[in-house]
Parts: sequence; C-alpha cells; structure tokens
Amino acid sequence: MAPKRTSTSAAPAMNQAAIWQLIDDRVTAALEAQAANMANADNTRRCWTHPLNSFAQPIRIEKAYKLSWVEFKKLLIKMYCPRTKVQKMEDEFYHLTVKGNDLKAYVRRFQELETLCPTMVSDSKKMIEAFIGGLPRSIEGNVIASKPQTLEEAINIS
Repeated sequence: MAPKRTSTSAAPAMNQAAIWQLIDDRVTAALEAQAANMANADNTRRCWTHPLNSFAQPIRIEKAYKLSWVEFKKLLIKMYCPRTKVQKMEDEFYHLTVKGNDLKAYVRRFQELETLCPTMVSDSKKMIEAFIGGLPRSIEGNVIASKPQTLEEAINIS
C-alpha cells in the first residue's frame, strides 16, 4: 500500500543542480565537523613523522635544482638511510666474498654496494683491491697477474 500524504501541497521536484548542491553542502559540513573533531582530540598520529627523518630539513625547489648529483645523493642518504643500516652495508662491503661459484651474484652485489656506499672506497685502485679481495683464491691470482686498471677490467677478467 502506498504511503498516505498528510500535506496537500505538492513536493518540490529536485533537479540535478539542486542534488549536487545538497551533496556539496553535506560534504563541506562533514569535513568541517571532522576538522573540529581532530582539533579537539588528542590525535598524535595525524602529524606523525618518522623519528629517523626528524633531523632532515626541507629545501626549497630553487636550491634543489642547483644541487649536483653527488650533493643530491648525500642528501638522500642522510634522509633515508639510518646510520645503523649504512654501517651494516659497510660491513657487508668489507666482508663480501663469492659464495659457492656464483660470481655473477658477487659482482652484482659488489656494484650495488659500491653505488650505495660511495664514500667507502674513493680511489679506484682501492676499489679494485676490495673487489679482488672477495674473489676465491683460484681466481684472485689470475686477476692480480693481469693487473687490471679499472673495476670493469677486473670484472671481465674474473
């Protein structure tokens, strides 16, 4: 059975614009209510920043465009790499060796660590020595005897 009307006046028809205006008004009211609720509540997570990144200061876009690649990498490492993780990577870099006969994995990880820890070995000769030091004794002698001048040569010889 259809509901009975108690009023004699006709119900106003809503057009599409009136519906959108009603939605806008309700959404605005809901957002204002939420903002007031958040301001009154002790909501500590809404402005939460990671404690490791709390020392990083933002820079303006003009200054960012003037940075060199090396400076930019240093800023990224400072901001996103905690000192403990950097120390773990440095330890891994110093103690990296070929596991089994998987030379490709060793070369790939060595190059990753070389990129991630650019301050570890600044001189190319020391970089070659570090690479050769992780090779098995059977390969190490052949690579040393050929006296590679670059890391790429040492990788190709090994």
